[in-house]
Amino acid sequence: MRRLLGGLFRSLSVIGLVLAFAFFAASLTPTLMPRSYIVQGALSGICAAVGYLIGVAAVSLWKYLELPYRGPLLSQRIAVLICGLIVAVVFLWQAAGWQNSIRELWHMEPLESAEPFKLGALAFVVFLVAVLLGRLFLLTFRWTSRRLDRFVPRRVSNVIGFAIAVAVFWSVAEGVLMRGALHAIDSSMQRLDAMIEDNVPMPADPAKTGSKASLVAWDGLGRQGRHFVASGPSASDIGGFWKREGREPIRVYVGLNNADTIEARAKLALEELKRDGAFERSMLVIIAPTGTGWVDPAAMDTLEYLKQGDVASVALQYSYLSSWLSLLVESEYGAQSAKALFREVYGYWTTLPHDKRPKLYLHGLSLGALNSQLSADIFDVIADPFQGALWSGPPFESRMWNAVTAGRNPQSPAWLPTFRDGSMIRFTNQENHLDLPGAAQWGPMRIVYLQYASDAVTFFDPHSFYREPAWMQAPRGPDVSPSLRWFPVLTMFQLLFDLMIATTSPMGYGHVYAPEHYIDAWIAVAGLTVDPGEVAALKTRFAQAAAPGGND
Repeated sequence: MRRLLGGLFRSLSVIGLVLAFAFFAASLTPTLMPRSYIVQGALSGICAAVGYLIGVAAVSLWKYLELPYRGPLLSQRIAVLICGLIVAVVFLWQAAGWQNSIRELWHMEPLESAEPFKLGALAFVVFLVAVLLGRLFLLTFRWTSRRLDRFVPRRVSNVIGFAIAVAVFWSVAEGVLMRGALHAIDSSMQRLDAMIEDNVPMPADPAKTGSKASLVAWDGLGRQGRHFVASGPSASDIGGFWKREGREPIRVYVGLNNADTIEARAKLALEELKRDGAFERSMLVIIAPTGTGWVDPAAMDTLEYLKQGDVASVALQYSYLSSWLSLLVESEYGAQSAKALFREVYGYWTTLPHDKRPKLYLHGLSLGALNSQLSADIFDVIADPFQGALWSGPPFESRMWNAVTAGRNPQSPAWLPTFRDGSMIRFTNQENHLDLPGAAQWGPMRIVYLQYASDAVTFFDPHSFYREPAWMQAPRGPDVSPSLRWFPVLTMFQLLFDLMIATTSPMGYGHVYAPEHYIDAWIAVAGLTVDPGEVAALKTRFAQAAAPGGND
């Protein structure tokens, strides 16, 4: 083992090691999310491997161009190793402070230690595995290239050999590992979705979706659908808060197992809405759920209280997978489902008299926000528009969100833009920023984006590989660390890890949206008039219920 490690060390690129240590050290600086030592160790190991790869590639290109090159001496390797370890130790010593720069803003308990030994050991293992995989790729490339040397010129054989090695590794990763893992996840999620939880009984009220009188079978709703229709405030809950009579909110949901096709599920949802009397309410919300079919209770519970129960909502499940997996393997299903449901509901809604139909709104969180934005073509509804939309945590791939953010007024930051005169689209976050000074009055359609500056689902930027994202520029969001710095290549990997752990943040930060922050957004979108004292009381109620140990 000693000879093996010694041989491996002597074969390592000195330039690669220099960049590996530099990338490792820089990866410890904060971005959007606080990280555990496990997440940070995996990130730092990958970043070190990426730095090493860049160094090796640069040396290889130098040699390929036949420029003068002299291999490093053993003393130089040792010097690089010692200096690199010193830099790593210094940065590891500061890691806890960098993590606490986020945790302080988020009102979290500070870290006493970043577990530097565990972090460093994990990063080393990840780096070593990555280097060994790189060596295996290089062996595959060289073996293939040498076999081709007998038939084609050397440089042609190198190109073909490299392409074959890439194809082999990609096939193994994508065809065997990725598909196998996704198949296992899909199967397990499907079984979990089909489970009927003992604490979620079938509704006894015949007006409820999933009841014996319903057109939608309880068993087919799926885990998230059953939870959605069986939860939420009752008429007595709502009446108790407002000290006056409330109505029972209408919630309609159709699961993947309730019908065979997207179109059939959308038609079934429309018929259930009719059966439940949803078009007799004053407000109807078309919801695009997240990948698993989950509907954020923070969004709908607050609206049902604000409307004193006089609201109906409908959602259509399109996947068993979590949002990022659904976006990866079946991204088109969510958009197709959202379009089908909107088409059915909107088509029927437009046939009703204007003074006897509910106001129509759209809503979605995360992947649901992306799909909800795709559900309606403005040119198809301009003659008879719906009234508005509330989209929270819109993913960075959202075309409409990207266009509006890019076209924001110059004086506004990218994490909280103002768009033109504010008569159609406005943005807000933890604080209410919807009453824009000097803005025009709301127009016939009101769209609000609720987003946190610390949400990596929204602010991940693949272009951060080579340029600083606009949201990093001053002034920064109130929940973003002042210690955050942009590094070429590296920042993209940091944000990618932030994206994967974005839902582990405390409520009100990252990608976990607090119910009290929905209240002002719904008031603006729906044009509600609510006494400020009652608004404050409602926010307090939801904030207390969402706190650890709170009860809804």
